[in-house]
Amino acid sequence: MLHTVLRRRAGGASDEQIQPDLIIPTGKRKGQPPSVASIYRALTEHAKREAHPEAVEQAHADFTSLQVGEVPGPRPATPDRASR
Repeated sequence: MLHTVLRRRAGGASDEQIQPDLIIPTGKRKGQPPSVASIYRALTEHAKREAHPEAVEQAHADFTSLQVGEVPGPRPATPDRASR
């Protein structure tokens, strides 16, 4: 669904125009369109992943190490955003 929203937004369609064309594939609301708020939440999550790809990679690495029984160590210190 996110791909469809991004593609249609790039074409100039508003979120309210896109929403009726989307279908929830599974779950209690299967076959119904998502709310506009759900679309905004998905876009926010996408923006976070795009802004911080290193955090996504670190989370995937931590998850993989937990699956094989390793406990991840402390993460290296990162500079505070306010001090930049």
